Amino acid sequence: MEQLFAYADTIEQQAKAAKERVDKLTQAILAKAFRGEFTLEWRAANPDLISGDNSAAALLARIQAERATAKPRKSRRG
Repeated sequence: MEQLFAYADTIEQQAKAAKERVDKLTQAILAKAFRGEFTLEWRAANPDLISGDNSAAALLARIQAERATAKPRKSRRG
């Protein structure tokens, strides 16, 4: 039983470490995007990340569709 708990603890630590790496990677990607570091070469090498369902136009359309179907928030002003 103790071996299983030790194994579970190891898996939990690995999962936390992986999540931290993913969070840092996401932040790094966003930072590069805002600094304008995604060059034409990067765009040419990664067309699937910037076209089709991943394009800015597609993202904007999804946001607009979600807003259109979302319930309007009530104003707290009175």
